[in-house]
Amino acid sequence: MELVMPCVIGFVLMYGLIRKVQVFDVFTKGARDGVKLLYSIAPTLIGLIVSVTMLKESGALTLLCDFLSPVTDAVGFPVELLPMSLLRPVSGGGSTALLNQVLKDYGPDSFLGRCASVIAGSTETTFYAVTVYYSAVKIKKIRHTLVAALVADFVAVVVAVMTVRWLF
Repeated sequence: MELVMPCVIGFVLMYGLIRKVQVFDVFTKGARDGVKLLYSIAPTLIGLIVSVTMLKESGALTLLCDFLSPVTDAVGFPVELLPMSLLRPVSGGGSTALLNQVLKDYGPDSFLGRCASVIAGSTETTFYAVTVYYSAVKIKKIRHTLVAALVADFVAVVVAVMTVRWLF
C-alpha cells in the first residue's frame, strides 16, 4: 500500500517520457495555473471561513436552533440533529465536529448516531461548493443554483431521518 503513490508517479513519468512530453515543463505550467486559481479564489474562501467561525462562536447557531426547536418537535425531527443539519451546507469541518459529538454522546448505533451519519453522507457543503466552483469560473449569479442546492440539502436531511426510522 505504501508503494501505490510512488508507482503512480513513476507510471506518469514513464508514460510522459515514452510519449516525448516535456514532463517537468508541463508540471511547472500546471503548478503555476494552480497557484493562479488559488490566488483568485482565496478571498472568497477566507470570507466564508470567517463567516462560519463567527456563526459558531457568536452563539447565533444555538439561538437559531432554540428558535426552530418547537417546529422540529412538532414534526418529529430530532432537535439534537438540528445544529448539524443547519451547519452542514455552510461548513464541512464544523458539521463533522458536530457529527463526532453526536456519535460520542449517543453512540454510532443509536437512532441519532445513524441519522447523523446518513445526513453527513447525503448532504453537501453547499455554500463552500458554490463559492469555490463559481468563483473559479467567475460566475456571479448563483441564485437558482443556491436555492436548488439548499432544497436538495433539506430533502436529504428529512429523508435521512425518515429512512433511518423506517429501516431501524
